[in-house]
Amino acid sequence: MASLLDMRRRIKSVKNTQQITKAMKMVAAAKLKRAQDRVTAARPFAQKMSEVLGGLSAKVADEFSHPLLDARGDEKYLIVLVSADKGLAGAFNANVIKAAQAFMKQNAAKSAEMIPVGRKGRDFFKRRDVIFKDEYIGLTGSGQVVHQDALDIARKIIKTFTEDTSIDKVFLVYTEFKTVLSQSPRIEQILPIPHVDRAEDGETNGADAEYIYEQPAAEIFGKILPKQVETQLYKSMLESVASEQGSRMTAMDSASKNAGELIDTLTLNMNRIRQAAITKEIIEVVSGAAAAA
Repeated sequence: MASLLDMRRRIKSVKNTQQITKAMKMVAAAKLKRAQDRVTAARPFAQKMSEVLGGLSAKVADEFSHPLLDARGDEKYLIVLVSADKGLAGAFNANVIKAAQAFMKQNAAKSAEMIPVGRKGRDFFKRRDVIFKDEYIGLTGSGQVVHQDALDIARKIIKTFTEDTSIDKVFLVYTEFKTVLSQSPRIEQILPIPHVDRAEDGETNGADAEYIYEQPAAEIFGKILPKQVETQLYKSMLESVASEQGSRMTAMDSASKNAGELIDTLTLNMNRIRQAAITKEIIEVVSGAAAAA
């Protein structure tokens, strides 16, 4: 049985850990509010841009050619995995890594290369001999996404896709933020830019709308197609950061509650040990007095 001193030391240690988890929860909550606001602001533009360009690409598929639109084969994939640079965020990193693994397993017949954005995803797949085209770490450690960083990564992806004609498709794997308690991994094709089919339920989407070109199609698409990739990558990084902070806040809250329960249990055990020691001393005094008499 542990001594009274050992129990007091352990209780103190757990209390110190609880203070750390409470502080991390408060920091994550503050970062989450800013990240959630940025995601909410970015979603409408990104969704509308995908709808419009998807509709346009479906309309001009037979009359216009562009490297970011033209369909290739289905043999080699480039996977852009967006994860976190830090841990202590519950199952956030594990879930997005499992989604990437499941996607690669489903397409085991295809050859795949990867561009990890985030230390956790990079470290995991680096130990599994996955070929990296490039890697980006340390961009989201502060809980914020710098727009220029997203642009640089997107332009590198576009350059890799256009120069390496052996790459048939580029997929983006990230975590979509829904609520503080709910985040789900998503896999989206970003290159070639997918077509949007006509709506069958009576609603109007990008494929049903009619567009008037004020400049030649080649000039328009040459400028806005790269913007589509940049926008989708930037949005995915915002979603990932918000999901990370939400998952970390939930995980630290659970850790604080568990620490409180452990402190109560340890305190109860400490009181039992102290009571047993007092009882033992009383028995020894009484026994000594009886022997002397």
